Amino acid sequence: MSSYKTIAPAIIMALALSACHQPNRTHALKNADQVNQHNSYDDSTLRQTNLPVLMPYNRIIDPAGEVLRYGEDTQENHSLDLKAIPGTDLVAVEDRYGMSVVSISDHKVIDRWLYTADAKYRGQMSTFSGLEVYKTADGKVKILWGSANAGNKQSFVMEAGWDGQKLSLSKSFAIKPEGESPLALPNKVLMAQQDGINYLYVVLNGNNQLLKINWDKQELTWAKPTGVAPYGMAKVGNKIYLSNWAGPQVTDKNAEAAGVPYGKAYTNAQTGATSRGTVSVFDANSGNVIKEIETGLHPNDVIASADGRFIYVANGNSDNISVINTTDDKIAETIDVSLHPGDKGFIGDTPNAITLSDDGRTLYVSNGLDNAVAVVQLSGKSATKGSGSSMIKGFIPTEAYPAGLIIKNNTLVVTNLEGEGSRINAKDMKRKPSDLPATNGDAFNSHRQLATVSFIPLPDDKTLETYTKRVNQLNLAYRAELARLMPRKDVAPVPVPERIGEPSVFQHVIYIIKENRTYDQVLGDVKAGNGSPDLCIFGEQVTPNEHQLVKDFLLMDNYYVSGKSSAEGHQWTDAAMVTDYLEKNVRAWFRSYPHVQEDALVYDKKGFIWNNAADHGKTVRIYGEACTPHFKKGLTWLPIYNDYMAGKMLEFNNTSTISRVRPMLSPTYPGYDDHDINDQIRASAFIKELNDYEKQPGDKLPQLMVMALPADHTGGTTPRLPTPRAMVADNDLALGRIVEAVSKSRFWKNTVIFVTEDDSQAGWDHVSAYRTTGFVISPYSRLKQTVHTNYNQTCIVRTIEQILGIPPMNSVDATALPMFNCFTQRPDNSFVYTHVANQVPLNEMNAKLSMLKGIDLYYARQSMRPEFKHIDGGNDDLMNRIIWNSVKGKKPYPKKYAGHDTGDDDDD
Repeated sequence: MSSYKTIAPAIIMALALSACHQPNRTHALKNADQVNQHNSYDDSTLRQTNLPVLMPYNRIIDPAGEVLRYGEDTQENHSLDLKAIPGTDLVAVEDRYGMSVVSISDHKVIDRWLYTADAKYRGQMSTFSGLEVYKTADGKVKILWGSANAGNKQSFVMEAGWDGQKLSLSKSFAIKPEGESPLALPNKVLMAQQDGINYLYVVLNGNNQLLKINWDKQELTWAKPTGVAPYGMAKVGNKIYLSNWAGPQVTDKNAEAAGVPYGKAYTNAQTGATSRGTVSVFDANSGNVIKEIETGLHPNDVIASADGRFIYVANGNSDNISVINTTDDKIAETIDVSLHPGDKGFIGDTPNAITLSDDGRTLYVSNGLDNAVAVVQLSGKSATKGSGSSMIKGFIPTEAYPAGLIIKNNTLVVTNLEGEGSRINAKDMKRKPSDLPATNGDAFNSHRQLATVSFIPLPDDKTLETYTKRVNQLNLAYRAELARLMPRKDVAPVPVPERIGEPSVFQHVIYIIKENRTYDQVLGDVKAGNGSPDLCIFGEQVTPNEHQLVKDFLLMDNYYVSGKSSAEGHQWTDAAMVTDYLEKNVRAWFRSYPHVQEDALVYDKKGFIWNNAADHGKTVRIYGEACTPHFKKGLTWLPIYNDYMAGKMLEFNNTSTISRVRPMLSPTYPGYDDHDINDQIRASAFIKELNDYEKQPGDKLPQLMVMALPADHTGGTTPRLPTPRAMVADNDLALGRIVEAVSKSRFWKNTVIFVTEDDSQAGWDHVSAYRTTGFVISPYSRLKQTVHTNYNQTCIVRTIEQILGIPPMNSVDATALPMFNCFTQRPDNSFVYTHVANQVPLNEMNAKLSMLKGIDLYYARQSMRPEFKHIDGGNDDLMNRIIWNSVKGKKPYPKKYAGHDTGDDDDD
């Protein structure tokens, strides 16, 4: 397509050149076309330390300064927040698994304390952010932070002592959940002295409370209610300023509101997202609320100016900063910190943390999804020494999702929540060659990544200008500009129009979302692609339809999910982005695990692909996505399946927390939350509706159909469920039947089917932790060849938008590459797909416990743990081992680099 070929090369060549600026960077992007067309931009070639890294959502990582990477290589590590240790060049860094002390000058971890060091705290994880460093009366350094365990519902405020060489836990304060909350969730902590007493203020994100604790006596002074999901906090004089992610408690009975885990929030009727954000002002002595201040959406970090005149609030879902003047507690200014502010911009910058320069004139803002820190010059409205107008001076590139940040020793120190993503390879893990599988050590899993911290010397104006250009290039800003090009007149219809608004040959899009597989797990045995047969556990015998589809249409062996789990995956598939709330919960999943859309805090203000389509006049039908099915209690897989085979359909009803979704839902197609409903029921429900549309005059088939097809997740070796291979075979057969029905319908000539996994967490892949199976099926996709172009989930969303003629929803899908290479201009309308019969019986049930012994018995019992009953419940590595053992039998699992199957993190 001409726009993508003519505009990009100069920009990308500049990116390639800029990537060489650091002495230790000896290799940059190979040539201009790699990012432009992605034909040879293989994720596996860019995973080495200190090389530019392509993230699976249209962003390239090439950070300024130096980066420290640390953590156990069998875990998914995330650095969250940090604070300086006074009088030293050290910072305390909070990560998911503990607390570290890091040297700014040496870029090293001096010492690290882990929750596993004490049996009492095993299974705890650090909460979202907000540590505190203070000195006792005798000069000892103490570090305070919050932790929680979603499994046993325990929460603590932790205190560690630092003696100059070693961290040691000195005490903790347990906090119980109250009211509707199953977990107290201490987050931001703040120490203040009054009459010689150390008082600790603690924000409880779960309990919706602010606590004041006499820390010296370990006694609660008072507990006061806050808004919904409080997060950040700052103290000025006798006032506490506290941000509420979801605004105030709901008091208006007529307001649009929805339940969120641990409360009820004001929401938007169209998107289901939270619609208010506030800062509550408390009297620090009494705890009484003085005032409630409306801010932007999802207010995060709160800091005060050194002189106490101003409070700064990062609004994660509004892409701006609220500045509060503390003299009257009113909003003095709202500052847009978007990479492209105003009408030219899309949402999705996600400011989430802030810090001030030493002179108070410049604000530094962590823009999470920009992978950059925004540098903001403050006006007189927003700073005592400010001048002119508040404006963005530039941007500094970081690693993925910068979060906490401070300035010390003229250095910007940043915790990168996502770092480089999941890029730990078995080859890099110092294992013996005999421990590695036949893949020669190449194996990736989505829950294997390092925590990272950036050390960036504060740039002068010239360097900042260079950095800003690089940030635009790394965020592929040119593609967002292409998304805004006006359609041309008299353009002939093509499968994927070059410009939004130009005609497509397709009138209908079917978007199918499956569950949790890597490419190698399913298609690793296909010789036409870059696969690893050694990691293939659901090959052609189990998935004959998926194998036939890649022969009849096309094989994509360079296609990626954008997140690491279903909680992230269904946001990437449905909204083409994740919000700050999701990033702050990642891996720990304290508040919710949103694999089903039922938590208003998760959604962004633009909503989902169905909102985008409906808002632009397109007809939409949702099949099982964004809803939960309810059926007779006690029914399990086998009687439901037997009834289906006997012609008796399951009686159920779907519910959704989003009012806009409810009329879009098919009432005969069940959603999912557990493993008891087989995918044949879902396929039959869709096929029946398709046949009904065929009987109607004209063309009433919806223009966008979003469909969940989840059985390939499997339920392990739980005795009441089919074997893992039977459940994957069920899913494969359902997909084949759906494609067959569409290809035999009168809608085939103008319909395209996109199929993706929601994530790739449940297995291993020899190229990337993010690589998965994707299918593009239409009369125009009969390529019968392998497409090596690098695509990801947001590319599917963008291609759907391009076909339907609707604009991108945010900055991520605006920069996604439309899937031009998956189509030809000459259709094969005569082709009819015939599904391949399953070779594995769908009712091949797992053995009863009485028939098992040894490891098989152990894994069956583990599969029966309550958390595994739900989709993505329980420890993922344990489930991977269960599935491997069930399918591969005695063939050794790649356990030497897989971690432990008895981990305490019962999350996803």
